[in-house]
Amino acid sequence: MKSTLKAIAVLFVLALLGSPQVLAQAADITGEWAFNVTTDQGGGTPVITFKQDGEKLTGKYAGQLGNADLTGTLKGNAIHFTFTLDVQGQQAPATYDGTVEKNTMKGKMDIGGMVNGTFTATKK
Repeated sequence: MKSTLKAIAVLFVLALLGSPQVLAQAADITGEWAFNVTTDQGGGTPVITFKQDGEKLTGKYAGQLGNADLTGTLKGNAIHFTFTLDVQGQQAPATYDGTVEKNTMKGKMDIGGMVNGTFTATKK
C-alpha cells in the first residue's frame, strides 16, 4: 500500500514538473496571420505567413512595404522575427518582438531604427 502511494506521489510530482515544458511547446503559430501595425509614420495591415519548426520560424511578409522572407524564433510565448525591406532603394531591417497567446499576438516593431511602433495580430 505504501509503495503504491509513493508511486502515485512520484507520478504526480513528475506531471507537475513536466507541465510547464508541455505548455511552452504547445504554441504553434504556423499559418497566415492578419497584422495591424501602428507607428508614428502611419499604419498598415500586412499579412504574415509563418512556418514553425520547434522554436525556429520562417515565413513571408506581404504588406504595403512589399514582400520579404522572414526568420525568427518562438520561445515559450515570446516571439521574435526579422526581415529586410527595400525602403526607397535602401535596405532596412524590420524587427518584431512580442508575445503570443493562442491565436493572437501583440508587441513592438522597429524598421531600421527610424520607425517604431506596435502591432497586434490574429491568426486567420
